[in-house]
Amino acid sequence: MYAMSLGDDGAELRPLEPWQAEEFLAHMDRGREFIGARNGLPDVVTDLESSRAYLRLYAEKVATDSGRIHGIWSDGVLVGAVILRRLDTAAGTAEAGCWLEPSAVGKGLVTRAARALVDWAISVRGVHRVEWVVSSDNEPSIAVARRLGMTRDAVLRESYDYRGKRHDEEIWSVLARDWKP
Repeated sequence: MYAMSLGDDGAELRPLEPWQAEEFLAHMDRGREFIGARNGLPDVVTDLESSRAYLRLYAEKVATDSGRIHGIWSDGVLVGAVILRRLDTAAGTAEAGCWLEPSAVGKGLVTRAARALVDWAISVRGVHRVEWVVSSDNEPSIAVARRLGMTRDAVLRESYDYRGKRHDEEIWSVLARDWKP
């Protein structure tokens, strides 16, 4: 397995695979409430089998070249992830996303990891447009989109029902011609 350095602090970006389901579940348990405030993943990954199933879903996406998941490790501990929820090289589009547990907030890990993933999608896979879909009240994720040089394309008013409340979603994107790795 390979690891990509995310900088001088020792943080690394590595693929997440089904054999890491226990570590992924432990990460989710540590960040369940924090991550779940804006992301439905903690409602999906609740035990070892669901953790394995989620990572298997992404293993299948890797096998079909339709998505990716990479973990963010800090001091040898899985603390977050970046994903390509959707990757369609024929259409030239992808949708990126992320999450982080509280212990890793404020270190620039998500921005560095997302930059590496977006760069891979554009530079290696030839994607023309990478999107970032975020709840309008998720300021940290919007800040990442801005740091990546993305442009806000749209606000979809009350388009997303999360835990019984309607949320506005923002679509941010970067085009290959505007990408600065």
